[in-house]
Amino acid sequence: MRRVLITGGAGFIGSHLSRRFLDDGNEVVCMDNLLTGRLENIEDLFGRDGFLFIQHDVTNFIHVPGKLDAVLHFASPASPTDFEKLPIQILKVGALGTHKALGLAKDRGARFLLASTSECYGDPKVNPQPESYWGNVNPIGIRGVYDEAKRFAEAMTMAYHRYHGVEVRIVRIFNTYGPAMRPDDGRMIPTFFTQALRGEDLTVFGDGKQTRSINYMSDLVEGICRLLDSDYTGPVNIGNPQEMTVLEVAERILRITGSRSRVVHKELPADDPKVRRPDIALAKRVLGWSPRVEPDEGLGLTLPYFESQMEKSSA
Repeated sequence: MRRVLITGGAGFIGSHLSRRFLDDGNEVVCMDNLLTGRLENIEDLFGRDGFLFIQHDVTNFIHVPGKLDAVLHFASPASPTDFEKLPIQILKVGALGTHKALGLAKDRGARFLLASTSECYGDPKVNPQPESYWGNVNPIGIRGVYDEAKRFAEAMTMAYHRYHGVEVRIVRIFNTYGPAMRPDDGRMIPTFFTQALRGEDLTVFGDGKQTRSINYMSDLVEGICRLLDSDYTGPVNIGNPQEMTVLEVAERILRITGSRSRVVHKELPADDPKVRRPDIALAKRVLGWSPRVEPDEGLGLTLPYFESQMEKSSA
């Protein structure tokens, strides 16, 4: 049995990881300042043996009682609306938060796993994107606060590995969806679901021909667990290489929800990536991982969650 700390543990990805580690028989310390994380994401975990929740901002000194075998650093606002509303907090958690989490891992002799992102590739000129691609990022653009925070976090993680000998793993996460997403977080899938279920127009930016590769949450969690337990430092792309246009995603959600909403087009935001598709050859080779959930299946599994969120908001 391991004891793991998951920062951002009440967030979208962190809550699923907390549940997975508990289900696998581990002890979990879930840490979140609840800036974007939500207690409702983990309410079923309270009272379970081996689960501890600590409300704390990881940009400050982190104290966790007892032993730690692994630190998984997932704390960070991560949606397009956050880039404009919480830019300083994003930069601070990428820099100060990563520093504090790495320091804790070093002190406890724990393995450290960093949640990085496909945003490190920016608006890529290479498609699909392999881990060896250095990216095309606008450091002073609106998205730059998130892109550069994660790129800095990767650099600091590798510095702790080389200088202090901390065992580290880096996962670059591509577009992921599933239950526990914030309906209003501005990302493509929650926005489309929310608009479709409300009978509102689905907002597609630009001509909708820009591409995304959507990965269901259970596949992401499996990839993260395999990376943590592997001997590979990283970074490793975890995502679904099945590329589709934004317009196609909108049409799939309209079909799955049975909505009669129409698609409307608006101006493409600055620095919005034109393509996004992971090269997962490395994940296949070193982790034996590839996604199993097809997009229509995953979107169907996600629909009841958003229906329940709409019921709550209208109650």
